[in-house]
Amino acid sequence: MSAPFGLASATSKRYPVGKTLGFAEFDREAPKRVSTNLRTRNWREIFERWPESDSRAQGARCMDCAVPFCHGGCPLGNLIPDWNHHVYTGNWEQALRALDQTNNFPEFTGRICPAPCEASCVLAINDDPVTIEYIEKAIADHGFEQGWIIPRPPERRTGKKIAVVGSGPAGLAAAAQLNEAGHSVTVFERDEVIGGILSLGIPEFKLEKSVVQRRVKLMAAEGVEFRTGVNVGVDLSASELRENYDAVVLAGGATAARDLPIPGRELQGVHQAMDYLPQQNRILKGDDIPAEERISADGKRVVILGGGDTGADCLGTAHRQGAEIVHQVELLPRPPDDRNENNPWPVWPTIFRTSAAHEEGGEREYSILTKSFSGENGVLKRLHAVRLEWGAPDETGRPRMIEVQGSEFEIETDLVLLAMGFLGPEQPGLLTDLGIAFAPRGNVNTDATRMTNISGVFSAGDMARGQSLVVWAIAEGRDVAHHVDKYLMGVTDLPPVPGGVIV
Repeated sequence: MSAPFGLASATSKRYPVGKTLGFAEFDREAPKRVSTNLRTRNWREIFERWPESDSRAQGARCMDCAVPFCHGGCPLGNLIPDWNHHVYTGNWEQALRALDQTNNFPEFTGRICPAPCEASCVLAINDDPVTIEYIEKAIADHGFEQGWIIPRPPERRTGKKIAVVGSGPAGLAAAAQLNEAGHSVTVFERDEVIGGILSLGIPEFKLEKSVVQRRVKLMAAEGVEFRTGVNVGVDLSASELRENYDAVVLAGGATAARDLPIPGRELQGVHQAMDYLPQQNRILKGDDIPAEERISADGKRVVILGGGDTGADCLGTAHRQGAEIVHQVELLPRPPDDRNENNPWPVWPTIFRTSAAHEEGGEREYSILTKSFSGENGVLKRLHAVRLEWGAPDETGRPRMIEVQGSEFEIETDLVLLAMGFLGPEQPGLLTDLGIAFAPRGNVNTDATRMTNISGVFSAGDMARGQSLVVWAIAEGRDVAHHVDKYLMGVTDLPPVPGGVIV
């Protein structure tokens, strides 16, 4: 299969990367964010338009560093120095061609990826890294605006039929690649909209849903069939799935949320984050949610349990809904401001981070263990907690959690959102009906070719990997497509994915 746009690899010829000493001439400048008092009044994307001159100057900062560690930081193996150079020289179409070789959805990753590539940028040793993520977004947006990103159906069909279960980033990437190889691909989604976490889990202000649906429409025009409202394992049995398709890709995500079984959990006002966030996205797309089912922070005292990205998404959503005050509470201690000695470049830095949602307000607290909830007449009123100290590691190597005597306290609250991560895929139903084997942590077990213990049934993304980043899901979707194509045809032109080695 030829490279995208019929070009040879963008790395087939070496050229100077960026501007000589551009990294010394230009400081890092990200796109400006809309002011907090304005952006919390709506659900639009939080960034102002990035002038082309600014993006070109940022591309100039990319060094001719000989060993581009950004490649190792990126699960997709993106050709980052190549497209940085093309942006610097103003050759946007060539930049898009380089980007398109490794990433099916740069308009997604350019908006919501935490950019492990930037943490691995050589500049990050002692300076601010190149604005890789924002340059990626600029290239993708420019490509759509110029009409360069258009449907390109395969020239031939193989006669093979493939079912992809789950339409999140892993499922979409697998479908796009397998369709490109000429297979007939059907994507099944149990919800009413295609996109999985992209459409229902991630807030509009981080990823506008028009961006997701634009790509879905393009894939449909290329021949991918999308079927919504189909709960595979219920509406379509596991046996029917096996009988009707030559191969199956399980990409249903890690949707079994971690709960908090403590006294008061049953009170009205305690909700899972992934009940809260999808509901708001459905409201924004026009769904009518009955008042008795509505989860709103409007005028309420909110507590978010969990300090990760999902918690930050809840925080930004609560601001826009009109929360009175929001506390984001984390069990673990506050990360350091700078890398520790045991966390050197170029690995991902475990440091304190402030997201756009944190800029908008709210209180952040660390080393807190929630003990119970209490209320009146079945309605939540208070959260009861204790402060923690962290002692020497136990036999598992984890620091010991020690409750500080006399540190008990309570927070008056009307709404608690549980954003404590996920335990893995939902096992009962399709997976057990298929007879899928599970890894020790409960994820779908796969071999080196991403095949499960059932011949012809593969898995990728969070369902097999566990809760992770969208960029990892896309990478695994691309990689599973390589293996499925080889399984069906004996050979494949679809590229395997290097899968970032230093993340």
